Amino acid sequence: MIVLALCNHKGGTGKTTSAIHFAAALGLSGYRVLIIDLDPQSFLTRALGVAEPDEASSSMTLFQHDIALSDVGVVSFKGFDLIPASSVLTKHMRRLNKPTDVLWVKEAIEKATTYDVILLDTAAAITVYSLNALVASHYVVIPVTPEYQPIMGAEQTFQTASMVRSRLNPDLALPHFLFTQVDARKRAHHMYRQYLRKRYDDHVMNSIIRTSAALANAYSDGTTVFENNPYSRGARDYANATDEVIRILGLETPPEQQTDAGNEDTSSEAPNEPAPS
Repeated sequence: MIVLALCNHKGGTGKTTSAIHFAAALGLSGYRVLIIDLDPQSFLTRALGVAEPDEASSSMTLFQHDIALSDVGVVSFKGFDLIPASSVLTKHMRRLNKPTDVLWVKEAIEKATTYDVILLDTAAAITVYSLNALVASHYVVIPVTPEYQPIMGAEQTFQTASMVRSRLNPDLALPHFLFTQVDARKRAHHMYRQYLRKRYDDHVMNSIIRTSAALANAYSDGTTVFENNPYSRGARDYANATDEVIRILGLETPPEQQTDAGNEDTSSEAPNEPAPS
């Protein structure tokens, strides 16, 4: 099981959209996927059309003693499951003030076997919940729009993740940045993309998410762009980005795909031909 956190201390960078579409694309690829919404404002939960859950049905449950992931109910969508967030996260934030309170999520999910990938969506701030996500994770993706404030937030998030890696979670890889809402017509977008690539090199993903009307449309019925507009720019971009994430995470081919590949009869296949120029 691989745990991936999506973080940016600056809001409005496509973090929630990325979490939903990574989960959907991974599910379409055959992986068993769970999203845990750790944002007290519940943007992801509401974006999927889920009503405010009670405390016992929310991610707040993970902050109770002797709770395992298998004890928590989920909401199922096409290709992935969700543990929704609730406003009770805000209510209980003040009581989570001990040094060990950054370990709750890690302890709740560390023995989970139901899922191949767990995605943790976080608030656009440093909170006990976002620290829980980083302590529990193996990898981090920082969605970032190539503009001044999102870049500043992304770099601060990189520093926070690096601190967690050095002090609390040595299993956490250094984060990768994902450019979102990219508009090739904007000179500033080109400039900030160059800046981040020059400074962070291999930690900037090659894939980018361009501006897309299909992604801008809100689907509050639990569906994604892959179902509503599968040939759109947004669907293509998130499919490509998910392929890159799979390589970053080092995910193995899902068992059902391995079985299908093993059953294929390739004896009559023609040799590969070069692609047309």
